[in-house]
Amino acid sequence: MDTMRDRFATVAGELLDQDPRTALVLADIGATALAGVAAAHPDRVLNVGIREQLLIGVTAGLALTGMRPIAHTFASFLVERPFEQIKLDLNHQGVGAVLVSAMGSYDWPAGGRTHMASGDVALLDTLPDWTVHVPGHPDEAETLLRHAVADGDRNVYLRLSAHRNSEARPVVPGRFLTLRQGAAATVVAVGPMLDAVLAATEGLDVTVLYATSVRPFDAAALRAAGPTDVVLVEPYLAGTSGGEVNRALADLPHRVLGLGVPREEHRHYGTIEEHLAAYGLDAPGLRARIVSFLPRG
Repeated sequence: MDTMRDRFATVAGELLDQDPRTALVLADIGATALAGVAAAHPDRVLNVGIREQLLIGVTAGLALTGMRPIAHTFASFLVERPFEQIKLDLNHQGVGAVLVSAMGSYDWPAGGRTHMASGDVALLDTLPDWTVHVPGHPDEAETLLRHAVADGDRNVYLRLSAHRNSEARPVVPGRFLTLRQGAAATVVAVGPMLDAVLAATEGLDVTVLYATSVRPFDAAALRAAGPTDVVLVEPYLAGTSGGEVNRALADLPHRVLGLGVPREEHRHYGTIEEHLAAYGLDAPGLRARIVSFLPRG
C-alpha cells in the first residue's frame, strides 16, 4: 500500500517525462525516493541541500523563465521557514509554482516542534490567490497533483500527509463532495479527517461535505448543503477556514464550530493516533463536540 509521498514520487517522474516545462526542486528531503527521477532528468531535478529559502528562490527563478516548477519538502520547511521568499519571490514577482509538502501537523511527533506545521494553510491565507489542496488518500493526491501542475501558472499548495482515509473518493479539484445529507448541521471534513468524521456522525441528522480543495473555498456547495450551523474539521490549525464559512453565509444566520489542531503545543511524543486523540480529533472526541454543538430540539 503506497503513501501519498510514494504516489507523489511516481507521478512527479511521469510529469517530468511528459512535459519539458516541468521541473522539480528539493531541499534534501525526498531526494532518495526521487533519485531515479533525478537520474532521468538531471537538468530539471535540482537539490539545493538544506537551504529552504534557496529552495523557494530557485523555484521562483525557474518560474520566471517560463517553467512549471514543483518544490517539495516537509511543511514546516516549505511554508513556515521560507515564508518571506514565498511572499516576495513568488507572489510579489507574479509567478506561480506548485509547493508539495509532507509531515504537516502531527505526522512525525517524534520529530518535535520543528517538524510540525499546523499553521501552514493559515499562513498562506495572508497571501492572495493561492490554491490549496488537502487530499485524504494517495489516489486523491495524484488527481490533485496532476491538476495543480496543469493549472496554468497559479500558485498551488498540495498538503500531503501520512494520515489518510481508508478509501479514495471521486474528488473534483475545487469542489466539495456531498457524502451525507441531514437537517441539523453541516460538517465539513477536510482531507484525512473524513474517516473520523463519518464515524463520529454515524446516526446523526447532519450533512457531511468532503473537502480536498479548501482554497478557493467552495462556498456554493456549503450554501447548497442546507443547514447553516457548520462544523469545520481540519487537520491543521483549528478554525483556519472559519472566515471562509462566514463569508459564504454572510447573509444568513449561522454558527461555526472550528475543530482542528489547537494553538497550544502538546509537548509529547507519540503516534498520529495518540496526537489526534489528544487534540479531540479522533471519532469519540469529534462526536462529543459535534453533539454538544447541535441545536437542541
